Amino acid sequence: MSLELWTFLMVGVTFGAYLWIAWLSRVRDTSGFYVAGRGVPALANGMATAADWMSAASFISMAGLISTMGYAGGMYLMGWTGGYVLLALLLAPYLRKFGHYTVPDFVGDRYESNVARLVAVVCAVFVSFTYVAGQMRGVGIVFSRFLEVDISVGVVIGMAIVFVYATLGGMKGITWTQVVQYWVLVTAFLVPAIAISFQLTGNPVPQIGMGSALLGDGIPLLGRLDGLHAELGFASYTEAFGAGSWDKLNVFCVTLALMAGTAGLPHVIVRFYTVKSVKAARWSAFWALLFISLLYLTAPATAAFARYYMIQSLHGSEAGALPAWFHNWERTGLILWLDDGDGRVAYHGPAEAQRNEIFRTGTTAAAELAEIRVAHERWVASAGAQGSDGRAVLRERGLSGPDGDIIVLATPEMA
Repeated sequence: MSLELWTFLMVGVTFGAYLWIAWLSRVRDTSGFYVAGRGVPALANGMATAADWMSAASFISMAGLISTMGYAGGMYLMGWTGGYVLLALLLAPYLRKFGHYTVPDFVGDRYESNVARLVAVVCAVFVSFTYVAGQMRGVGIVFSRFLEVDISVGVVIGMAIVFVYATLGGMKGITWTQVVQYWVLVTAFLVPAIAISFQLTGNPVPQIGMGSALLGDGIPLLGRLDGLHAELGFASYTEAFGAGSWDKLNVFCVTLALMAGTAGLPHVIVRFYTVKSVKAARWSAFWALLFISLLYLTAPATAAFARYYMIQSLHGSEAGALPAWFHNWERTGLILWLDDGDGRVAYHGPAEAQRNEIFRTGTTAAAELAEIRVAHERWVASAGAQGSDGRAVLRERGLSGPDGDIIVLATPEMA
């Protein structure tokens, strides 16, 4: 059976399971629709909360950010985790104790003010739309690769699936769907991480493998990464607040902002309305943090493995020797190669920006990208006499290097 057929089969099975759960969980009353009848067990609610938390931002982008930013990327790990701790300790139990369905209800009654209620509504709507935009983009990217459709079509497919099971089952259906989603997410994240850790270091535990020596040369993985970064013009991968990286004040401020922001995410806060009691809300927070840690403690290792593998498999490779995952993901626009004419890939960082040949398309329209490619090919063929250097065009737009999301999305194929 081909990989493509396996992909369609697995996607079909998981989507079918989500819709089946939604049908079994369909509700007909307000309490069931908004708060799942307040009868969700703490353990199940912990899994559902973890699945909420480990959405496109955590599952796809966090490891990519750590991989491209190195040490400074850890601020996203600290900020999002710290935000959950704030939520669990200072918000969740008290929201459940108050007994309302939504945060605006809580704010309005707590401060006895309809103005405060309106402000809470506006904030919730603004945050929700901003957050959903990023999530749907992640959905579109995943579908564009694995179902080989346009990103916009992928977004529509994802929205349709979510609409059906959210409408049928309300919060009850969403909760039990997310319990299944948690195991899908964590399995999809851990299995490639374990495989690539064993492949590179001989150690199947990613967290230990990240600090181990590479098979063959005996050099520690992180030390080898630092050497490659220095050689290719990237900032040090492991140095704290080093040259070319974020300084301490910026890291602190962004971490604090992430903590405050994620503690107020409406779709996570509402999860604590679905349990039976305040005690259950506290236990939900404990279980959720435990389940989240499985992914969050693995993300730095995945980032390091994928970073090393990407540099090793791309830099200096000839066109015919590029790995299959590169060609697969090039179609999505997350990674792009514009050759300078020597037939070998050159992947460099900001310090060697003029030599870099690896880019991403960003928001560049397909038609415009095609024009850039044609002009670049003419430039190469004429040794600069005609056309234009497409690398300079993309570099000016800040599109040097692959999209960070590819770090996680391509890891299964790398492994």
